[in-house]
Amino acid sequence: MKGFHLMRSLAAISLGAVLMVGCSSGGNTSAPAAGEGSSGQAASADGQEMQAKIGVVGFLSGSGAAYGEAQKAGLELALDELNEANKGKLKIELKFEDSAGEKEGAINAVNKLINQDNVVAIIGPTLSGEMFAAGPVANEAETPIFGISNTSEGINDIGEYVFRNSLPESIAIPTAMKAAGEKNGLKKVALIHASNDDFSVNGYKVMKATAEKLGLEITSEATFANGDVDFSAQLTKLKQTNPDALLVSALYKEGSMVVKKARELGFTGTILGGNGFNNPKIFEIAGPAAEGLIVATPFSPEKKDDKVQAFVKAFEAKYNKKPDQFAAQAYDSLYIMSQSLLAAGKADREELRGKLAQLKDFTGVSGKLSFDEKRNPIGDAVVVVAKEGKFVPFE
Repeated sequence: MKGFHLMRSLAAISLGAVLMVGCSSGGNTSAPAAGEGSSGQAASADGQEMQAKIGVVGFLSGSGAAYGEAQKAGLELALDELNEANKGKLKIELKFEDSAGEKEGAINAVNKLINQDNVVAIIGPTLSGEMFAAGPVANEAETPIFGISNTSEGINDIGEYVFRNSLPESIAIPTAMKAAGEKNGLKKVALIHASNDDFSVNGYKVMKATAEKLGLEITSEATFANGDVDFSAQLTKLKQTNPDALLVSALYKEGSMVVKKARELGFTGTILGGNGFNNPKIFEIAGPAAEGLIVATPFSPEKKDDKVQAFVKAFEAKYNKKPDQFAAQAYDSLYIMSQSLLAAGKADREELRGKLAQLKDFTGVSGKLSFDEKRNPIGDAVVVVAKEGKFVPFE
């Protein structure tokens, strides 16, 4: 890895420069210029470098660790760039805690970060179920908590200190289903989902409601539990109803196995997944069976955009692999935090919450983002399809 040191440094500086271009003095900005936020205020009232400690709660061990690892990588890349770009103005320290994807783990991590580490804000946790459990703790403590992969409905209803830049499934899934339906001529669909996690259940509900809205016939439904490894019985039943498409709401590990088994059983129709499939691990687990899988995402490393490609180049230089949606949204979240802290002028939880709530037209690597009155993200999803081991635009 030492041989890549210079290349990584140059890539980080190059990407930092790209992200600092085009900053305005209003809320319409892609990223803060060094020492400047969306309002153009100085970093701190006394001119001293602001010190900001931000907590991160991630799914860093266990069956879904690939999500948390991608988020950690995106955050650390952004941290390097921001601390270099804002030297003398703002220095951010990240404190990572592993929730292992468990609600209790997320609650304990949030309590520690707030009460022991005295962080100004928290990024994470990874899963929607974790946020429903730990978000109220942060909200009660009046500490901003920022979801970067929480796509379930109702996340922001937890309280006014809860934010997210993760596009809700209520936007992503209908976008993918409409595109797939129009191009592939879908008439009948079967649904399968994990019944023991909030994210997958929410995705299933959106899929079912969208199918009904689009006038698609639902031929059959089935469930499984996270941790299951045999899906033959459920998929055999679904296949017998002759659907045009299989809609799968699951985390990447079980979801990939469902896709693989469906193809092994001879299902040749369209397979469409929720946000849980936006991870390169699906290609390792499902192998060639992943070919043709359709999902919607706010980020694609193949997008022909200068900012996106600068990010991809820097990420590849640092980690020797392409970033996924989870890395991209984590990366953007720290730029949003930095911009808001600089605008606030001090590392204060209440002041930071106020500036975060004013976010408008932030242009990051995962697209343009604004918050609505409930701090929900307003953005667009891109439909992609698995092809030869990577996701490419679905055209």
